[in-house]
Amino acid sequence: MRMQTEAVRRRIVEAAYESFWRLGFRRSSVNSIAERAGLTKRTVYAYFRSKDDLLAAVLQRYEELAAERLEHIGDRLPAERIGLVNSFFGQLGGWASTTPRWSGSGFTRLVVELADLPGHPARAIARRAKAKTESWIAEQLAGARVANAQEHAREIMLLVEGSMALTLIHGGRDYFDAASRAAKRLVSSA
Repeated sequence: MRMQTEAVRRRIVEAAYESFWRLGFRRSSVNSIAERAGLTKRTVYAYFRSKDDLLAAVLQRYEELAAERLEHIGDRLPAERIGLVNSFFGQLGGWASTTPRWSGSGFTRLVVELADLPGHPARAIARRAKAKTESWIAEQLAGARVANAQEHAREIMLLVEGSMALTLIHGGRDYFDAASRAAKRLVSSA
């Protein structure tokens, strides 16, 4: 019975993940999530007290996926700083150009969507995930012997977020390439 319960919970979380990713949090309804999961609304509420609780579960799952993505990226990074930057932004650009209907960082989109709710728990989860990414970048830079790795990681995070947002606006990989060039100048001068 426990396996079945966990499988149903996972189905709900996956359906909500897909719905929030495609439509956003506010445009997704519990009814549409239940329908997408092939369940009833009542079943969804048996597992999650509210749409916000469901969002928290989805964000935890998304955080796991983001960590897996960083691990995958990290496995393919060269140790040398310029190669590291080229590979990092190249992989981000590849993710954007090969993912059907790519829509940028789910955490960033969610926080923008919930901008008028500064105390919403999802914002804290997103903040934690972005801090983990920034720390990961700092570790990579430190491993490549870049001075002031933490400071440069923050600057690279700005380039990452900006390149994703502008790619969504304009399309194409040009902004990832521009961010890569800017990041290479940063780490070269360090």
